[in-house]
Amino acid sequence: MVKIECFIPEEYVDKVREELNKIGALTIDENYDYCMAVSKVKGSWRPLEGTNPYKGEVGEICEAEEAKIEFVCKDEVYKEAVKVIKKIHPYEKPVINVISLLNY
Repeated sequence: MVKIECFIPEEYVDKVREELNKIGALTIDENYDYCMAVSKVKGSWRPLEGTNPYKGEVGEICEAEEAKIEFVCKDEVYKEAVKVIKKIHPYEKPVINVISLLNY
């Protein structure tokens, strides 16, 4: 099992949740689906020369409200889950952390 966390604009959370659930990434022990935590965070970044930022101006620090999504999924599903997130996520380089879990 792995834990996946990602920072994404709030307006994309529902779409990501739906698509992740369709591939089984949000299913736990075949008894529950749509298992995902969402929390509000404030992110910051500075787009550098040559980028095409979703939000913010090149060379200036930008701060915005984002959602942090977190979920646990099976090893065999996580690569597809990352593809789903990247397909929907509006950022050029979304932060997607995949963390191996030792307690499963």
